[in-house]
Amino acid sequence: MPSIKRQASDSFSGPNQALVKRQKSNSDLKENGALTTTAKGKARDGTLIQSIPRTTSLQAPILELTGHSGEVFAARFSRDGQHIASGSKDRSIMLWNTYGQCDNYGTLTGHKGAVLDLHWSRDSQILYSASADMTIASWDLETGLRIRRHEGHEEIINCIDIARRGNELILSGSDDGCIGIWDPRQKAAVDYIETEFPITAVALAEQGHEIYSGGIDNDIKVWDARKKEVIYSLRGHTETITSLEVSPDSQTLLSNSHDSTVRTWDIRPFAPQDRAIQTYDGASASYDKNLIRASWAPKGDRICAGSGDRSVVVWDTRTAKLLYKLPGHKGTVNDVRFSPDGEPIIVSASTDRNIVLGELGR
Repeated sequence: MPSIKRQASDSFSGPNQALVKRQKSNSDLKENGALTTTAKGKARDGTLIQSIPRTTSLQAPILELTGHSGEVFAARFSRDGQHIASGSKDRSIMLWNTYGQCDNYGTLTGHKGAVLDLHWSRDSQILYSASADMTIASWDLETGLRIRRHEGHEEIINCIDIARRGNELILSGSDDGCIGIWDPRQKAAVDYIETEFPITAVALAEQGHEIYSGGIDNDIKVWDARKKEVIYSLRGHTETITSLEVSPDSQTLLSNSHDSTVRTWDIRPFAPQDRAIQTYDGASASYDKNLIRASWAPKGDRICAGSGDRSVVVWDTRTAKLLYKLPGHKGTVNDVRFSPDGEPIIVSASTDRNIVLGELGR
């Protein structure tokens, strides 16, 4: 595998770009999202200095990963949280170590269009990518070689999801109005579900029997995967759906939209007719109408989303209280993910061509 190593910077420079942790208090978070510390220590000469308690094993509270030459649309942790994959408008996928020097230990090339979405396989041995070149690719992460190029969509592929258990299926959504269902071992799709509008977000239920899709008609549709029929729709968003993700306990669906709201929905089989649970404000849509994504923390107690105002937004799932609004990026934040390894770390990808690893309070 080609290896290009780039050392991450220790922190951001410039005003309002350093993330500084404070000890927990009852006071509210400052509006600009900057954190302060009340902990102090003494230098060898006896001078009183501030000491910042760390909450993770990251080398610094904020680390910037640079190397892409185009907008970064996706950043995803491996299942164990030790590695990160990022996909960019520059048509490449970069692989990074989460800890230590955050080395860029490999670059995957072969797509002929922007890389718009990524997913690691359940064993983290394979990476799946969706591209504006109308293909899905699967990559062997031991060799860095492309295993297969999955063709069949006739327009840009905006998003993919994979089955959490059972057979490892890939779900895709495209501007051609089709939801693709793929067996990674085959080049051609197993099946398609045809809709009337471009598909901008997809998610697959844990059991695999339901498919969730969103598009430019503003509604979230819930499909019977076997009959390829709509069971019910989730209505409330007033603009294009930009992302969908099922909660860790498989009972709630998280959605983001160009209407600048993030929402949660009850997807249990016998839920009330009104399935809307909560609406989260504070993450604005971008002027360039990028498909900004929202995602769950591993325990489901927090959610996060990117924002058009260049910030990363984190909420308490149950109360919808805004916990963090973190500055640092210089462009729209397209994707944000919590580390799956239990450490309070988030990774964000932006139109500013950079990826940022940030440390949160516990």
